[in-house]
Amino acid sequence: MTTNAIMRRILLWGGALAAAVAVIGGIVGWIAAEGAGVASALVGTALAIVFCGLTAASIVLAFKASRGQMLSGAFFGIVLGGWLVKFVLFIVLVFVLADQDWLHRGVAFGSLVAAVIGSLVIDCVVVATSRQPIVDSDADDETQGRPASGARA
Repeated sequence: MTTNAIMRRILLWGGALAAAVAVIGGIVGWIAAEGAGVASALVGTALAIVFCGLTAASIVLAFKASRGQMLSGAFFGIVLGGWLVKFVLFIVLVFVLADQDWLHRGVAFGSLVAAVIGSLVIDCVVVATSRQPIVDSDADDETQGRPASGARA
């Protein structure tokens, strides 16, 4: 499975998760604070979608920029830069949204946490089931060129 296919699958399952969080959060939000609760659930879900999209986009861009070499400085720089953008964006949004009267903080926080934890679970499951090779297929033996345990070089 290619990196693009993995990211596509993560985004597809992330979209389904976001829809579920929006519906469940909307119902809980309506019970807790009526219209403000529904709006808060949708805001929390939208933030999770944006952050998941930025993660997938940064990994795809980094993979292309580094020409498939995940141990290059370009790969780590782009992924770390994407993380930094998300961090700054999150801090700015917390300060901007904290003063809004129409926002129910508890519902927004609950939907955001549910979406982020769910997306982490999706990331782990998709990557774990992607059947990516973790060893070189060109290795000449089990030790991959290193002396076997107990053997003297």
